[in-house]
Amino acid sequence: MFGLSYFIQDQIDWWQKKMGREVIVKEAMKTNLVIVNPNVSVLEAAKLMKKRKIGNVIVVEKKQPIGILTESDILKKVVAEGKNAKDVIVKDVMSTPIIVVDPYITLEEAMKTMGKCNVRRLPVIEKDELIGIITQKDISIMSPVLHEISREWYDITVRDESHLKKQIFSGKCEDCGTLSANLKNVEGRLLCEDCIDALKYEE
Repeated sequence: MFGLSYFIQDQIDWWQKKMGREVIVKEAMKTNLVIVNPNVSVLEAAKLMKKRKIGNVIVVEKKQPIGILTESDILKKVVAEGKNAKDVIVKDVMSTPIIVVDPYITLEEAMKTMGKCNVRRLPVIEKDELIGIITQKDISIMSPVLHEISREWYDITVRDESHLKKQIFSGKCEDCGTLSANLKNVEGRLLCEDCIDALKYEE
């Protein structure tokens, strides 16, 4: 495993040298986002996915991304359980909260987060606004080399809990219930900035 880590870094260095610079998420992300309200039916969301030929929709409430509904969510949580998609609402089966990233991190950093946190897509947030999404497919289009390295990260790790805890999430604060695109893990709870500041004040 130690040798494999060196191999991965060598491949990254080679690709960056070839590109002449590091490529950032903003250059590879999709900006034509497909979003849905958390209270629409899964059937409506599925029809939208089919129409737009995509495998997921971002769930947004009051302009804040609070979750993602994927084909996998629909298959596992609706179809496999024999539920009727028109009777199930999106917020009951979506994946939430979601890890989000800054548009100015490198593709290498995004790739590492996907691999270590075991996710395939990352919504992109700038100034508390959803501006795009970066996926494994986007990375593979931008660089087959990085895509192969991404697969290596998946192979050598399950889910790195320590790495996961350092990520920024978007969703509802577990203390006050406020929607936030900047939730941080504090002792196992995802909290907004105000609640984190309140804890510091109490100390």
